[in-house]
Amino acid sequence: MDRLPGFLFPRVSGLTATAILIATLLIGLLIVPVFQVIYVAFVDPNTGGLTLQNFVDFFRTSLFRESFWNSFYVSAMSVVIATVIALPLAYITTRFNFAGSIVIQSLGFIPLIMPPFVGAVAMQLIFGRNGTVNLLLKEHFGISLPFMEGLNGVILVQSIHYFPFILINLSNSLRNIDRSMEEAAQNLGSYGMRLFRRIVFPLAMPGYIAGAALVFIKVFDDLGTPLLLNVNNMLAPQAFLRISSIGISDPMGYVISFILVAFSILSLWASFLVMRGKDYSTVQKGGGGLSKRDLKTGEKVMAYSVVGLILLFVLSPHIGLALLSFATIWSFAPLPDAYTWANYVTMWEGSKQYIVNTLLYAGIAAVLDVIIGTAIAYIVIRTGIFGRKALDYLATAALAVPGVVLGIGYLRTFHAIDVPFSNQPMASWWVIIALALMIRRLPYALRACTAALQQVSLALEEAAESLGATKASTIRRVVIPLMSGGILAGFVTSFATAAVELSATIMLVSSESDAPLAYGIYLFMQTPSGRGAGAALGIVAVLLVALGTFLSQVIIERDKKFKTTEPH
Repeated sequence: MDRLPGFLFPRVSGLTATAILIATLLIGLLIVPVFQVIYVAFVDPNTGGLTLQNFVDFFRTSLFRESFWNSFYVSAMSVVIATVIALPLAYITTRFNFAGSIVIQSLGFIPLIMPPFVGAVAMQLIFGRNGTVNLLLKEHFGISLPFMEGLNGVILVQSIHYFPFILINLSNSLRNIDRSMEEAAQNLGSYGMRLFRRIVFPLAMPGYIAGAALVFIKVFDDLGTPLLLNVNNMLAPQAFLRISSIGISDPMGYVISFILVAFSILSLWASFLVMRGKDYSTVQKGGGGLSKRDLKTGEKVMAYSVVGLILLFVLSPHIGLALLSFATIWSFAPLPDAYTWANYVTMWEGSKQYIVNTLLYAGIAAVLDVIIGTAIAYIVIRTGIFGRKALDYLATAALAVPGVVLGIGYLRTFHAIDVPFSNQPMASWWVIIALALMIRRLPYALRACTAALQQVSLALEEAAESLGATKASTIRRVVIPLMSGGILAGFVTSFATAAVELSATIMLVSSESDAPLAYGIYLFMQTPSGRGAGAALGIVAVLLVALGTFLSQVIIERDKKFKTTEPH
């Protein structure tokens, strides 16, 4: 028989084959590991049958009950404190003619470029029991405040790190409020706090809820900060400790992981539920934004004082980390006893392998992210392939999966599979770390690639194909070059954020020779003698993320400028 019947083996286009390949990859590297975690949470370890007894045992154990409520409490309080920090900055910079508002907003975003676990030790040195602030309070007022005691420390660190999520979203919402709504309220006699409480803030609620939900999810899932602050009675640290100390057969680690995933999804669903059935639309094009007014002299002094104090507070981890990286000894004193470059020398001598590994893992992850992100963006936007939207949702779903859960899922899924031509389990293979980073950062690259493709006119593709170019040639020679700015921005963002990922990698590092930079910082910070070098490595991490963020913004802005000035 020369040819097999077409109905048995129908012809599949290249784009359809690509979609199937990507879907298979995402299912294998995201859905299957997460499903393994969820499934094992419901399996009886003795009989192998399905059961709810693991959850009964979880809630009967006082440590787990305490960890559950602690995680919920820390997340909720972090949202509250983050709101207290973000609200004045957002309102002052969007409501008033405020000199330096762009600089203030930019400084307000800086905490995001420092992974929270990196600044945790520096925060202890500033706000801890014998830190700078408490030593000054004892000296001048005879009091000491428990800023960093137990859960308070986790709340403080997480609030400072994640409040920009609220600041970004709330500021955008305030700028988009219909000015006529505010003017109508003022005509009816509503001013000051009453106007803000009854009109302005309710209209900005979509942005606030979006930011608050992100803060809650990020704090609930975070592993590195509680571990570095020795706060183990929370869910994420308990999941890590159970799996790392007892082993991958312990059902409690999977029960905790299931709860982490469930709460991430529940938080997103709750944020949508709050907004459902309410209308926040504007009645004039572009919204108009809040009507800005000039500040009187007294108001200006007060506003600058509030903004200055807030910025000093939120930038304190960066200040503390920089001081610690140069400190010889910093203990029981408001400032280090002396300063030295020795910490950077020690860091470099002991961290070369960490840095090399990070460049390798993050580089592989970022390259795969932009390749897969570009392919998904094209399939979703330019084709009518069945299930293309599901492919987009599948790639974005990684945002709802905590890093520690993905790490546990990889251990469970790949521990019994050997590396080809080797007796080494895949779960301890360094490639698995790179793949975990790729899955974790894929949504970032996908959004950048999608935005870039949306700016490429379909007419350019049609013109190329009308001149005889194949679909593959058109994509390679027309579409991808025009998307290059967005693709490069996606690469830089994925690379910079993958370089400081700890939650997933800490579960997958089998030997120190395979450890990335974030794991190296964690090891350095475990001992007082290594904290100076750990802080120096932390500064490297911060500079890496800051450079990546800056470059991605430059690339995006240059790409926008080019596309708005090129002839049509």
